[in-house]
Amino acid sequence: MKKLIIIAFLLSSTGLYAQRFLEVTPQSQHWADSTLKKLSRRQKIAQLMVIRTSTRSTKGVEFFEKDVLRYIRKYNIGSVCLFQGTSLQQALLINTLQQKAKTPLMVCVDGETGLGMRFSDVISFPDQLTIGAVQDPAIAYKTGQTIAAQCKRIGIQVDYAPVVDINNNPANPVINFRSFGEDKYKVASFGGSIMRGMQDNGIMACAKHFPGHGDVSVDSHLDLPVIMKSFAQLDELELFPFKALIREGVGSVMVAHLYIPAIDSTANRATSLSPNNVNKLLRHDLGFKGLTFTDALEMKGVAKYFPKGEASVLSLIAGNDMLCLPGDVEENIEKVRKSIRRKRQSWDDIDQKVNRVLLAKYNLGLSQVHKIDTISLAADLNAHTTALKKRGICPCINPTAKR
Repeated sequence: MKKLIIIAFLLSSTGLYAQRFLEVTPQSQHWADSTLKKLSRRQKIAQLMVIRTSTRSTKGVEFFEKDVLRYIRKYNIGSVCLFQGTSLQQALLINTLQQKAKTPLMVCVDGETGLGMRFSDVISFPDQLTIGAVQDPAIAYKTGQTIAAQCKRIGIQVDYAPVVDINNNPANPVINFRSFGEDKYKVASFGGSIMRGMQDNGIMACAKHFPGHGDVSVDSHLDLPVIMKSFAQLDELELFPFKALIREGVGSVMVAHLYIPAIDSTANRATSLSPNNVNKLLRHDLGFKGLTFTDALEMKGVAKYFPKGEASVLSLIAGNDMLCLPGDVEENIEKVRKSIRRKRQSWDDIDQKVNRVLLAKYNLGLSQVHKIDTISLAADLNAHTTALKKRGICPCINPTAKR
């Protein structure tokens, strides 16, 4: 049965999605070129940043609307990531930000279980481990399809899902139920199904956390996990689902903060900051053509060792396109500019990354931004959960996932 699943999975491979999201046509390249020409050098760097819009504090949910609007006015930032709040709060925020943005914002969400993972009035889908236990990839596809419908309804273009880490360490404090399981074939099959469900419906998926965050016992939010495996072992297991989704054309990949000497033995250099991992392994060896996002640069796995913008500099040098939650925007921009003056990277490198981001924005429909209709919003976002429940999956409120 396992062989039949993976054979069917590979036969269904199209390899076109990443190319579609970064497709170069006369129209897309004209929009990207004309938009790029309008950007100052600081704005070019800001286009490569994904900024947090809210957090959870002792006072409840705290929105950073004023800060984000200031970054939009001053630096023309490229992307935001939604976290806590109600669907109405998020929609009103997106409408305000897009209205003020000189260049349309790429709106992202870290929604592995759909928008309910973040929005307090939306029903979550089950975690990936539960979906994997259903034994039916069609359910995973339908889940991805429904998540895409949710994202479309509220003006989101990228969902940081699916997790294609293999759950192969029982002591893992951060992946566990977020994985489809310990079987690499199942992880590849179900991860590919969710990815296709989203991307068939116009939402960019993001395979994470490259090159595989399953076999760790340290949370990279708190410190830098170490994986002492040979490259042959990584290639046999951890890399397998990523190879499969890359073959199918996953639109983006999120790069993990891991220390893996078999990939890069430089002291404390996380895989997210390593040219060996991003430019060589992911881009060159595996042939990935889509967008690369770092995992959150505010996480201690990198911030502990490379503070004050240095992690952003190294991330871009390594080959990443998008800097997720980099912290102080001005500090990071100036640090990148200084690295260019010191010939650590070049403006040509930055322009190539911005061009990829702008092509993705165009192909995700952002050349024209439409105002989100807030009437019956929460009801619309929850509309398809009953149908999935009848097919064997029980949607649920999942407060433990609202990180």
